[in-house]
Amino acid sequence: MTGAPSGSKPLALVVGGSRGLGFAAARQLAARDHRLVLVSRNAEDLERAAEKLRLEGAEVEVVACDVRDADGIAALVEDVETRVGPVEVLLHVAGVIQVGPFASLSRDDFREAIDIMLWGPINTSLVVAPRMVERGHGTIGIITSVGGIIAAPHLLPYSTAKFGATGFARGLRSELAGTGVTVTAVEPGLMRTGSHLNAQFVGDQPREFAWFSTLDNIPLISMDADKAASQIVDAVLDGRAVVQPTPMAKLAGRVDALAPRATALMLSTMTRLLPGAPPAREYERVPGHVAQARMRPRARSRMDRITTLGRRAAGRLNQSFRTD
Repeated sequence: MTGAPSGSKPLALVVGGSRGLGFAAARQLAARDHRLVLVSRNAEDLERAAEKLRLEGAEVEVVACDVRDADGIAALVEDVETRVGPVEVLLHVAGVIQVGPFASLSRDDFREAIDIMLWGPINTSLVVAPRMVERGHGTIGIITSVGGIIAAPHLLPYSTAKFGATGFARGLRSELAGTGVTVTAVEPGLMRTGSHLNAQFVGDQPREFAWFSTLDNIPLISMDADKAASQIVDAVLDGRAVVQPTPMAKLAGRVDALAPRATALMLSTMTRLLPGAPPAREYERVPGHVAQARMRPRARSRMDRITTLGRRAAGRLNQSFRTD
C-alpha cells in the first residue's frame, strides 16, 4: 500500500478505481470531500491514477489486488480498516468487456466475466457489508449495466455477469433494509470512457471493434463519463435503490418492460446485422487498440475520426494500453 490518507473525512473504497469510469467516480468522490482507497489489479495504473488525483488535492491510497481473490480482498479490507479507518462508501466498478459472436467465445470468456463482475462485488460485499451493519451505517454502490437488464448482441459474457450483478445489488439492498446500510444498483448504458481501446474482441476482430467503438462514441447514444460519474456518485451517496444515468439506459429499460417481444425482435435483428463468426480457427482474443491496428489504413483512419471523443476520454481517465 502507498500514500495512506489521514483525517476525519469519510473513506471510500473504489474497486476498479484506477481507470475509466472507476477513476472518474473516484474523482467525484474526492470532490465531495472523501478520502480514497483505490483497488485494481495493475499497480502501474494505480500509481498513475493516484498521482493525477493527488495533483487535484485528493487524499489517496492505492492497493493492488484482484477482486477474484476472496482471501486477498478480506485481508485488504482488514488492513485498510485497521490502519486507515472504516470504509463508509464501497463502490464496485471493476469490469471486463468481451465483444464477439457466441460461436467465437470460449468458456474462459464467461468465467472471467462472471468472476470479476459477479463474484467481485460478492467478494467485497461479504467482507465490507457486515462491518457497515455493525457500525449502523454505510453506502454500497455496484456498477451493473443496462446490459444486466437487456442482453445486448455480441456481449454475452458481459450481460451474463451483469444480469447476476443486477440481481445481487437489488437483492442485497432488500437484505440490508433497516440496518442503516444502503445499496445502489447502478445501471448505465454506453459511456465515453475510452474502454473501446481495452475491451477484448473475438471473431472478426476489426469489424467487431468498428461497430462497438462507433456506438461507444456517438454522443446521442453514449454519455460523457464525467457527467455519468457525477450522477452515479450523487445517487450512491443519497442511498437511491437504482440509478440509470444514461438516457439510452432509461429508454431501453422502459421499452423492454412495456414491450418485451418488440425488444427481443429488435435485438435479434441487430444480431443478424453484426459480423458473423469467421470460419473455425484457433481461438484468439485481442484488445481494442490491437483490433484497430489490424484494420486497413483507410478504415483505421476513419475509426480515428469516429472515436475522437473516446480517445480524449481515455487520456483524461487514465486508460492505458495493455494486452493482459
